Amino acid sequence: MSVYLVSTVKFIGGPLAGVSLGLSYLETVFLTVLGMMTSVLVFSYIGRQASKWYAAYRRDRQKPVFSRRSRRIIRIWRNFGVVGVAFFTPILLSPVFGTVVAAVFGAPRRKIFLHMLWSGTIWSFILTALVYRFEEMALLYL
Repeated sequence: MSVYLVSTVKFIGGPLAGVSLGLSYLETVFLTVLGMMTSVLVFSYIGRQASKWYAAYRRDRQKPVFSRRSRRIIRIWRNFGVVGVAFFTPILLSPVFGTVVAAVFGAPRRKIFLHMLWSGTIWSFILTALVYRFEEMALLYL
């Protein structure tokens, strides 16, 4: 349950929690993808409303509209579209923020879900393998 819940908010937390709890590689991969996709499902429906709330919040606080991070996200969207946002979501963004970005730019929910699924699956296998591999190496030196 911890791997699932952590993965809904921060993707890399899933593999880290899985290794710390002693779960198998495939259990960790599955729970990490499931956690991310839960966030994607929820925030693909409320993404546009969350964006409107956040914009109003920033206006009330008189914060700048564009930051270095928002410019980078716009550049990714312009160059790669929903595929690029989905690809970078697990490693640079969070599942919540990546889904909201895709929803705000007007990507259909079906495309958001499909692209986040393949991206989350690929990155889950890669990051979980890295975390498990480095854990083995760390134990050798202790």
